[in-house]
Amino acid sequence: MAEYQYILVERDERVGIVTLNRPTKLNALNTQLVAELSTALEDLDRDEAIRCIVITGAGERAFAAGADIEEMADKSPIDMLLGGFEAWERIRRIKKPLIAAVNGYALGGGCELALHCDIIVASENARFGQPEILLGIIPGAGGTQRLARTLGKYRTMEMVLLGNQISARELAELGLVNRVVPQGEHLKEALKIAKELAERPPIAIRLAKEAVLAAFETSLEEGLEAERKNFFLLFASEDKREGMRAFLEKRRAQFQGR
Repeated sequence: MAEYQYILVERDERVGIVTLNRPTKLNALNTQLVAELSTALEDLDRDEAIRCIVITGAGERAFAAGADIEEMADKSPIDMLLGGFEAWERIRRIKKPLIAAVNGYALGGGCELALHCDIIVASENARFGQPEILLGIIPGAGGTQRLARTLGKYRTMEMVLLGNQISARELAELGLVNRVVPQGEHLKEALKIAKELAERPPIAIRLAKEAVLAAFETSLEEGLEAERKNFFLLFASEDKREGMRAFLEKRRAQFQGR
């Protein structure tokens, strides 16, 4: 297993857990942390024993309070161009389900990291926001695009142009947060969901995630075609045969990821 400076990686049965580990900096996302995170996620994505991945933040105050402004303050456009943004693309390409377990601040890049995940579980004290405008910049890791596709134009404009923080409960009402739990229960709830996902057929989970994401990146016609192809493809899997056989035999399916 690789050694990391700014993250912790654990395994709990068939769930990988990656913890952003800069609590004294509110888990601010410097270049090395994001690079380490992308590498760890890719390793877990390749690990056949792992079926779901949870991302969380160390400490009680923050999931990730944004980019490391101290690192970023004196950078030029070329520095930013060459400065590791490809790590965000690597995170975007993870095939297994990603669950964000959010406590405290999820701001700027922290909010964008949560938006890279497929399910968001948040403590009731969680605060989300894209405050980049207050620094004279805008979100650069997908915030404007992913928020708009979830919240629509007007709420996204409010978040991005004002830079205000929004509570987990309000975002849950708007459809961006899946579950809001009592403070400190976020990781426990995320692991509960992750272990339930780990019982599902892995190939079908992968293709289902791919099909849902296609809805955000294609026309309806193209998305329907992608869905149909994945639907047909799963009829070649052993898990499909096991799932249907178990249903007919009135027993619990044992999916093997084949």
